[in-house]
Amino acid sequence: MRSLYSSDASLYRVPPAAVCRPGTVSELIAIVDAAREAGLPLTMRGAGTSIAGNAVGPGLVLDCSRLDAVAHVDPVAHAAIIEPGVIPARLTAAVARHGLRFGPDPSTSDRCTIGGMIGNNACGPRALGYGRTADNVLGLEVITGTGERLSLAAGHRPDSPALDALEALVRANLGVIRTEFGRFPRQVSGYSLEHLLPEHGFDVARFLVGSEGTLAVVTGARVRLVTDLPHSTLVVIGYRSMAAAADAMPRVLPSRPTAVEGLDSRIVDVVRHRQGAATVPALPAGEGWLFIELTDADPDLLARRAADLVAAAGGLAGEVITDPERAARLWRIRADGAGLASIGLGKPAHSGWEDAAVPPEALGAYLRDLDSLLGRHGLHGLPYGHFGEGCVHLRIDFELSSAAGVARYRTFVEEAAVLAAGYGGSMSGEHGDGRARSELLGRMYSSQALALFAAVKHIFDPDNVLNPGVLVDPRPLDADLRLPAASGSTLRRLDPAFAADVHRCTGVGKCLAGAGTMCPSYQATGREQDSTRGRARVLQEMVNGTLVTKGWRAPEVAEALDLCLSCKACASECPTGTDVAAYKSRVLEESHRHRLRPRSHYALGWLPTWGRAITAVPGLAAVVNATLAAPGIGRAARWFAGVDQRRSLPRFASRRARSRAATGTTGTPVVVWVDSFTDTLDAERLDAVLAVLGAAGFAPSVLRRTACCGLPWITTGQRDHAARLLRHSLELLHPIIAAGTPIVGLEPSCVAVWRSDAAELVDDPRVADLAAGIRTLAELLSTATGWEPPDLTGTVVVAQPHCHHSAVLGWGADAALLARTGATVVTVEGCCGLAGNFGVEVGHYETSVAVANTHLLPAVEAAGPDAVLLADGFSCRLQLADLADRRALTLAELLLTHATPRRHPVKL
Repeated sequence: MRSLYSSDASLYRVPPAAVCRPGTVSELIAIVDAAREAGLPLTMRGAGTSIAGNAVGPGLVLDCSRLDAVAHVDPVAHAAIIEPGVIPARLTAAVARHGLRFGPDPSTSDRCTIGGMIGNNACGPRALGYGRTADNVLGLEVITGTGERLSLAAGHRPDSPALDALEALVRANLGVIRTEFGRFPRQVSGYSLEHLLPEHGFDVARFLVGSEGTLAVVTGARVRLVTDLPHSTLVVIGYRSMAAAADAMPRVLPSRPTAVEGLDSRIVDVVRHRQGAATVPALPAGEGWLFIELTDADPDLLARRAADLVAAAGGLAGEVITDPERAARLWRIRADGAGLASIGLGKPAHSGWEDAAVPPEALGAYLRDLDSLLGRHGLHGLPYGHFGEGCVHLRIDFELSSAAGVARYRTFVEEAAVLAAGYGGSMSGEHGDGRARSELLGRMYSSQALALFAAVKHIFDPDNVLNPGVLVDPRPLDADLRLPAASGSTLRRLDPAFAADVHRCTGVGKCLAGAGTMCPSYQATGREQDSTRGRARVLQEMVNGTLVTKGWRAPEVAEALDLCLSCKACASECPTGTDVAAYKSRVLEESHRHRLRPRSHYALGWLPTWGRAITAVPGLAAVVNATLAAPGIGRAARWFAGVDQRRSLPRFASRRARSRAATGTTGTPVVVWVDSFTDTLDAERLDAVLAVLGAAGFAPSVLRRTACCGLPWITTGQRDHAARLLRHSLELLHPIIAAGTPIVGLEPSCVAVWRSDAAELVDDPRVADLAAGIRTLAELLSTATGWEPPDLTGTVVVAQPHCHHSAVLGWGADAALLARTGATVVTVEGCCGLAGNFGVEVGHYETSVAVANTHLLPAVEAAGPDAVLLADGFSCRLQLADLADRRALTLAELLLTHATPRRHPVKL
């Protein structure tokens, strides 16, 4: 547990003494009291998405994510009373029926907590229209470091010794507060003392927003809800550079936008490279762009305002985006900016100088000077941000694995702080100061202001138990850095590539959002250790070697990886490309080296071998199937194989699929690669593939020789044997590709091996040829000239893409083909839960069923018994048969319902 919470989304690593996840506010209060009385440092944590290092601490870390109740909604007053663990997107969903929403929307709004937003004074792109978190907090329930309970709201001043002392302090320092604080909206560094001025009503609740848990623990909040105007539009304007786009702020802001975001070709190019050119819609001419959102009650007025903005903004070109889907795709580029920026340079990029802000009118000049500063230090960065409020996010390729690199990091951020302060800016514009910037507050504040911070801290937390090392008496900004702490470890020296890979995770926590396939086990359990980030953190601690001390065989590592389904969703859905499936395979390889493995590794991991042996002898499959069906023998067989007793055992084919092929056909040649699963366990599925290919004008030939991708061996960590199988298959398959004949694979996970793991396991340039030449059925059919799929209008299809299909191959070709049929297609977003050997193994049944109940089974039930179930993955079909008692069709079988009679293929 300590490993999971030793880092947040920042550069810092501070192992806590203990971690607690209270389930009720009463538990939270009791824990805070106990920690305070024991003098145990206390750090509050929401989703752990802090980029400044303000959600890690050396004492007790309190994870408040379970405190997620929306206690009351007042639609008339536009207010809600919430617990600190409420996720902003879920609050917005809860109040949407009233036509309301929570205003601030940071890019992590689908997983961060409002308690964390209160800690940092988080903003997001639409703070320009809806305000910062501080502008949306109406009241707070808190416990100070002295144990005092305060119920705070504007216009309500409870009797309190702490508030008496605070008010006296403010009255004695009005001049400093009025001249140094609240100068522009994104000045969130330090304590926001401007809210305590008499003219602002001594609003202590708003003052505490942004105090980063150093003054009080938030146990509840009353927040403002806002009304979205019914019509919105996105205006995109191109400029010759990002700095030129920033120069346009004085021309853009009079149009009263709700959001003005800036980015340039560096971020866009990363998206194109990583996700494909098709993921980036066409943009107006330029190298830098503004994404500007306008809202209005009148659609005609909105259209005129948008047109006027394009004319006035001074760009090279501009466009009003009227297509909601295209607008959403453009906003997604910006939302994923943090993760994409960290992997978009030649070296890993980091968040050390992450969200400084300057007044918007100075932003263009600041960006030019910042680029010059990067150049002088030989550094590169990927900037983007909230240009309408002068806030710039920036990931920089600092070298943090050496002492010299850390020294260079310190020098740069110190000079950058002076630069930002010279423009009247703030060290932080929304993420807080934390461990990254608290030491730099003296660059923007006077000694009198810093003395005020210390005095405020003494009033609320005289014993310094609340988030010590942040804001007041800060830790050095180059202390507690995560990467240098691991630089001297044995594992890092022995395997630097693996150490670098597991540190790809930056902690932004997209895996916690519950959308998409990543991470199926986390969606089922809700435990941090079952998330992509949680597993990466444990592996990082394994590399570090101080908290997790037994290397590859550490029990903490085994526990963290146990419920990983090896679905590979993280490899594609995580913005940093963290691939826990690959890490798990490697850990299993090393941890079982020269040791006995679990029984399932020999039974299920070698299932293709056993299947070929059983089906090679005529009549033997029938004998084996009958024997395994006997209750006592079947139970014993499950035990020996490490299979859960609640799972059905596979039935071996009486005749291999490859032996079914006959002769005689004409058309475009294509070779059908029959995988081991189809060949020995689901042989009858081949017939439909051959028929559909023949109807589409192809001349299919079935590859008769065994060409195994080694997937079961890869997922069980038997990588040396998998590599041998791949090299053998490479020799068989490459000549076909080299001759210009395409190969179609039947099992998506097997095709995916050639596009993912094969290149890592086999150092041979021909692997790339196979990755390009082996296609799925849908990919091949998309090239068929003159062929049209059958008309399936009126047919409801529930499609369960195999996880590797979605994550590695992409589901686009299948989706496009299904759309051409006219069928009503319900595409299941998540994993089926079986995932090869995972779901049948002892100890995994409950999780496998829970994963199936997250997306797949509800979709099947909602569609009704007449819906057609589509699943090209063998494990997906097996899961549906086991848990829903339904037979799923392959894509070929679905298409064959209206296809012409098949032609007979030629054996090879």
